[in-house]
Amino acid sequence: MAATRLKKEELHASVSDPVLDTMNFLNGITHRYPEAVSFAPGRPYDGFFHTEQIFSHIRKYLSHLEENGASAADIRDALFQYGPTSGRIRELIADSLRKDENIDVAPEAIVVTVGCQEAMFLTLRAVLSAPEDVLLVSSPCYVGITGAARVLGFEPAPVQERPDGFHCADLEAVLAAERARGRRPRAFYVVPDHANPSGNTMSLDERHALVALAAREDILILEDSPYRLVSPGPQEPTLKSLDRAQRVVHLGSYSKTLFPGARVGFAVADQPVVDQEGNTGLLADEITKIKSMITVNTSPLGQAAVAGMLLAADGRTSDLNTETSAYYGSAMRAILQELDSAFAASDREDVGVRWNEPSGGFFLTVDVPFRADNAALVRSAEEYGVIWTPMSYFYPRDGGDHSLRLSVSYLSNEEIVEGVARLARFIREESRRAR
Repeated sequence: MAATRLKKEELHASVSDPVLDTMNFLNGITHRYPEAVSFAPGRPYDGFFHTEQIFSHIRKYLSHLEENGASAADIRDALFQYGPTSGRIRELIADSLRKDENIDVAPEAIVVTVGCQEAMFLTLRAVLSAPEDVLLVSSPCYVGITGAARVLGFEPAPVQERPDGFHCADLEAVLAAERARGRRPRAFYVVPDHANPSGNTMSLDERHALVALAAREDILILEDSPYRLVSPGPQEPTLKSLDRAQRVVHLGSYSKTLFPGARVGFAVADQPVVDQEGNTGLLADEITKIKSMITVNTSPLGQAAVAGMLLAADGRTSDLNTETSAYYGSAMRAILQELDSAFAASDREDVGVRWNEPSGGFFLTVDVPFRADNAALVRSAEEYGVIWTPMSYFYPRDGGDHSLRLSVSYLSNEEIVEGVARLARFIREESRRAR
């Protein structure tokens, strides 16, 4: 009997989408050149994690349950059983959002998810219903949202960022163009603070303008902002805290602020949903229904660990991240200083290199005079011992061919110094070859 062989062209088109291959390629390069300094991972610094803390976090949550009248059977159920699909710790998340972000929503408007990636996927599945529906995304953008849209069979429409970030006028133009094509814009995805990958932050004026535009144009805003509370200094208000017309779905994660291994995220979806009989619920209820058919629920152990951390800080994750935000801020300042030293102002134009200067977050972008593609990345790793991410990965359509993304979150200052020195040698040589 012949072994089964499936034809790839008969599988869903998303499995052949280059977006879904980008991270695998990058991970392969990282493993192939383990001695290289890697500016690629957008993951938190390991030095803040201590194994024993997981047990103390869970014990803190169990004590909280007991103090609030839970029986031994209730506590056992909270750890060992599936639990409600919408999540066990919604009250604690709602309390934290009020204290940290000035976002005041009922716990019922929150769905606890398996990381923010599931929150994105579930929200897209709920709001994109017809072939003509379209998701707009700030471009360049996080590949997780474009990948999720394509898995669902929707091609996102990019709203190009300018060098200084997002401008509402550009979104208005794309909305008009999409409607002229007979498409129905449903939502706009954006990372307003220290964006992945650009590092840009939206101004306060543009935030107010965007919330007003969403109401005027009848679209939702999908706000994803995981880097705010791990960035130094005061932050601009979230879009959700400015939202008076329930136009913003706030997508959240504890991967950067607490720890990624918990895989706990959430969606704040307080938008009213009215059925044909006039009954009103919340978008969170509809998202929960979809989740029940995908992951059933979010790990009770992961939720317990996150809950313990929130309880220990009285809901203020900003307090938990005082040290981490200072560390990442120092790392960003270090890489900017090293780039300044490696490329004196007098010869940057001759080399053809420039970069932005984010005030926080994990990422910055470097423009170069040569194609920063996969082939260049392999040369960089193999010959110079430094790894970065091609910015072209983050453009839903063409773009980013002459730019690269650097992440500073996972490196020590010593590694940053050595990595920039290697990167500078690579850029100078590639620039010379490109002439």
